[in-house]
Order: sequence, then structure tokens, then C-alpha cells
Amino acid sequence: MPTIANVTLLVPSYDEGLAFYVDALGFDLVADTDLGDGKRWVLVRPAGGSGPALLLAEPANERQAARIGDQTGGRVGFFLFTEDFAGDHAKMTDRGVVFLEAPRTESYGTVAVFMDPFGNKWDLLQPAG
Repeated sequence: MPTIANVTLLVPSYDEGLAFYVDALGFDLVADTDLGDGKRWVLVRPAGGSGPALLLAEPANERQAARIGDQTGGRVGFFLFTEDFAGDHAKMTDRGVVFLEAPRTESYGTVAVFMDPFGNKWDLLQPAG
């Protein structure tokens, strides 16, 4: 059965993407390969994870550049699961991550929406149970 390996996320530049996802969120840098002509294959994933990775991609044209931060039409498009909501929320806040709301408890778990510096909305979520 096929599985999702990577998901492309447009960022203004590879280095800006790495600064946020690796430095602020603490993701692991999985790969940073020079492909020539200024292009790179840059993969990041949550620290210690083995699941799908984000492929950070610089836009190749104006159409792609216009989609940075709006790849999901303003919806939460990405979900970061945690087993330590309070600890991860505090670390992220200390590292400058901007939360759009206070943490809240829902039937499915504890959640707070945050935004990356490019405009993409994320859920930090500790599932219930």
C-alpha cells in the first residue's frame, strides 16, 4: 500500500524555511541537497520522527510565490501532534512562534492554532486519551 512520503511547502527562501522549522519548531533537517541552478532538496520533519517530511520549496515563478502562506485557502493546513502540549507550547512560544489563540480543550484533545512566519496555519494538538 502506498504511503505519503513528503509534502511540499512553499517558503520565500530555503534559509528562511530552515530558520523557522528547524530553529523555532525544533524540526530535524533530514536532507539539504544542492540540485544546481540555485535549487535544493530540503526535507524537515518533527524531531525524532520517521513519518512524512516537509519538502521546503522556493517558488519557481510568480504564481507559486503568490501561494506562499495560502496553500490551504486560509484554513489550518498542518497538524503537529504532541504528547506534551504544555511543554511544547512553552518552548515554541519562547522561540517566537506566534499562537493565534490560547490553548483550549476540545473533545478530541488540547489544541492551539499557530501561524508560521509565511502565513500558514498549524494546529499544535495533543490528542485526547
